[in-house]
Amino acid sequence: MTPKRQVKHWLGILIVLGLTVLVGRQARADIYVYVDHQGVMHFTNTPTSSNYKVYMKETPRVAPEAPRTWYSIESYDDVIGEAARLHGISPFLLKAMIHVESYFNPRAVSKKGAVGLMQIMPDNFGPLNINDPFDPWENIMGGTRYFRSMLERFNYQLPLALAAYNAGPGAVERYNDIPPYKETEDYVKKVMRFFQIYKNS
Repeated sequence: MTPKRQVKHWLGILIVLGLTVLVGRQARADIYVYVDHQGVMHFTNTPTSSNYKVYMKETPRVAPEAPRTWYSIESYDDVIGEAARLHGISPFLLKAMIHVESYFNPRAVSKKGAVGLMQIMPDNFGPLNINDPFDPWENIMGGTRYFRSMLERFNYQLPLALAAYNAGPGAVERYNDIPPYKETEDYVKKVMRFFQIYKNS
C-alpha cells in the first residue's frame, strides 16, 4: 500500500470509528494521530500505544433523534466537485467543512437549528434558493454559494471567511478578526486541519 493510499485508508477508518461512537448521541471522543518513520499519518480514536498523540477533541452536532448510521466520506464527492468548480473553491476545503459541520450526515440538525450537510440556518434557505435543506445537492450548492460570499466579503482571507460561516459576518466585522468564541476558534482550526488531510490524502 502506497503512503497516499495508506493515509486515505486510515482516514476512512477514522471516520467510521468516530461515527460509530458519536453519531446519534452527544458524546465526546478524542482523535489521536501517529506519524510513522515514513511520514504516514495514522488516525484512531482507540490508541494502542504511547506513540499516538491527541490530535483533536470532537463533539458531533447531530440531532438526538438521528439514526446511528455510518456515513461515507466519499458519498458526496461528485456534488462537492460540481459546487467547487462552479464557485471556484477547493473541493478539499468544502469536504473539510462538511466533515466538521455534519460528519457527512445529510439529516444533521444542530441545537441552534442549522440543517443538513453544511449546516445552513433556516433564515438563509430563501436567499440561497434552498427548498429542501436535507437534499445533499441543494444543501451543498447553497452552502458553497454562501461561503463564497463570505470569502468575497472578507477579501479571501480564509480564516475570517470560515469564522463568518460559523459565527456570522457581523461578529467577524465587530472584532475585525476571528471572534473570541471557543466554538468558532475550534471550528476554524478543525476545518483547516481536515483541509490539509483531504488535500494530502
